[in-house]
Amino acid sequence: MAGVEYVVISEEFAGQRIDNYLLRFLKGVPKTRIYRLLRKGEVRVNGGRIGPSYRLATDDKIRVPPIRRADVEGVSPSVRITDRLNAAILYEDERLMVLSKPSGLAVHGGSGLAYGIIEALRDSRPDLPFLDLAHRLDRDTSGCLVIAKRRSALRRLNEAFKNHSVIKEYIALVHGEVDWRKKTVTVPLRAVAGTGGERIMQPDDEGVTARTDFYCEAVYNGCSLVRVRLHTGRMHQIRAHAKYLGHPVVLDRRYGNPSADKRFRNLGLRRLFLHASRIQFEIEGGPPVNVTAPLPDELIATQKGLSQ
Repeated sequence: MAGVEYVVISEEFAGQRIDNYLLRFLKGVPKTRIYRLLRKGEVRVNGGRIGPSYRLATDDKIRVPPIRRADVEGVSPSVRITDRLNAAILYEDERLMVLSKPSGLAVHGGSGLAYGIIEALRDSRPDLPFLDLAHRLDRDTSGCLVIAKRRSALRRLNEAFKNHSVIKEYIALVHGEVDWRKKTVTVPLRAVAGTGGERIMQPDDEGVTARTDFYCEAVYNGCSLVRVRLHTGRMHQIRAHAKYLGHPVVLDRRYGNPSADKRFRNLGLRRLFLHASRIQFEIEGGPPVNVTAPLPDELIATQKGLSQ
């Protein structure tokens, strides 16, 4: 068991939530354990108790209690995972990186997951004092994911996403043959409890604003390939708006059509057909970024099967 540690926060980590800081500092300790330490007051900042949403300031002094080493054993990502993620990096500079997130990997640990992509990257890049998610993708969605390497870059990226100055495009295969070239959906969305307690987004006039543009790229027998541009970043936005149009995304277990999905399983598809294909933005401190993530092999194979 390690003894009590005291950490003084540098300017680089100012503004970060204490829970996120501890997830990195206590690498491998389950998220539930970290929240319990905070709830019990075992972690203190400047001698006082704080909640998980507390944002650190320069020169804050954190008391970190003794942690049993057994708590962190057996939860590190495998070499195969870290090598796969490093090979998936599409762009990198001193401020940030953009990688092509694999389907099936969560962006962060929690909810029964020992680690996610951000924890795996931190594990494989111990030389980098700061790595954090600039945004999120659903676990089953693949494609462009932006990781900030500096606190200053994260603040600028957060502002760019908030101001809707980031261009985000996706490729999706949806059920049904669409009869339009472009369709814009601006229906507000509200989170509700779905089957099994999972959160889902439903159309609701009292919900949060959301805008999604759908562009038809190809029409097959019983389904369509669409390019999607997001103007807002709500949870499950594309999937919820696609369902609202009557064209749910193929193999979407929360918003989809299980009986119609059987056809695509027979073609060998085992994942949601939703891919973050391009991201474009410009932030202070470096060159403009315009990155395209190629369609994964399993999605290309499904397309070929539909064309035959």
